[in-house]
Amino acid sequence: MRVALLTYSTKPRGGVVHTLNLAEALAEQGADVTVWSLARNGDTGFFRRVDPAVTVRLLEFPDVADETVTDRIVRSIDTLRSRFTPHAYDIVHAQDCISANAVGPCIRTIHHLDQFTTPILAECHEKAVVDPYARICVSAAVAAEVTAGWGLHPTVIPNGVRAQRFTAAAASAAPQRWRDRLGRYVLTVGGIEPRKGTVDLVDAYHLLRRDHPDLALVIAGGETLFDYRDYRAEFDRRAAALGVAPVILGAVPDDELPGLVAGAEVFAFPSTKEGFGLAAMEALAAGRPVVARDLPVLREVFGDTVRYATDAAGFAAGLAAAIGDTDRAAAGRALAESMTWQAAASAHIAFYTAHPLPGVHSR
Repeated sequence: MRVALLTYSTKPRGGVVHTLNLAEALAEQGADVTVWSLARNGDTGFFRRVDPAVTVRLLEFPDVADETVTDRIVRSIDTLRSRFTPHAYDIVHAQDCISANAVGPCIRTIHHLDQFTTPILAECHEKAVVDPYARICVSAAVAAEVTAGWGLHPTVIPNGVRAQRFTAAAASAAPQRWRDRLGRYVLTVGGIEPRKGTVDLVDAYHLLRRDHPDLALVIAGGETLFDYRDYRAEFDRRAAALGVAPVILGAVPDDELPGLVAGAEVFAFPSTKEGFGLAAMEALAAGRPVVARDLPVLREVFGDTVRYATDAAGFAAGLAAAIGDTDRAAAGRALAESMTWQAAASAHIAFYTAHPLPGVHSR
């Protein structure tokens, strides 16, 4: 079976992490897998090494000065459309709106749903839901949103987790190295953007540090196509007004991330919209307590292994209660270890077999 997986970036965003891990697990089970992506900012590879069993096709995508987000996304679609070779594959599987708009008939994984007000972006989002001939969601909650909004019925195949990387890091010297550098810290991974609820976390941390003044707030990650300058300005204003000085690490090298997660006192996950919550699942694999936004999708995925909050005060209380609490650690780690990419790949192969590319006989 010749499978093309398509993603829009080489950076460590959730959909890109999903794509690479799925590709490697599919290849391990005998599929001939090629990952296609756009090489932004002169990238020569993905944010981490990819198993050589997976073929990687990166399309040069140079920066254009003063380009708007809309123009960049349109150019991304046009670039991928002009270079992709759909006839070479039995299965074409798009992981995001950009690739789904670019490649013609495809399977689409809808990780989460966005809301755009710009007409071109709204149309791009709509077509990426409606036009694919088959759909996958990584949680039943997002699948239910698709059903409610469009009358479509995606198949649910949960994410996998590379849990062993994080359990091994927790037992190593790496967490202490991060604590030596940062002190005791609350960690969130995902950057500063509206969907990640980062401003709410600043408010929660301001309340938390009244009783835990030695705790730092650490924010990792944050690569995105979109322009969140206004939200970043709001974040900066709020932090300044409260006297909060977060440690903003940006993208952390992939081999260093497990130690950073394992070194945290508590992991905060205040996202307002998620498809699965992979970063929080990795924190559970590292044995860290997690406080998450009270969303249906996160209740579905995490059950009782994490604490939930709905506002800044609730997050502050939840984070305070979670510090030093190991009661949920075993259940959290067991949950993370149960979510394997091997199982996800097996489910995808079954789905591909049942949903071949129209006009193509899978082999």
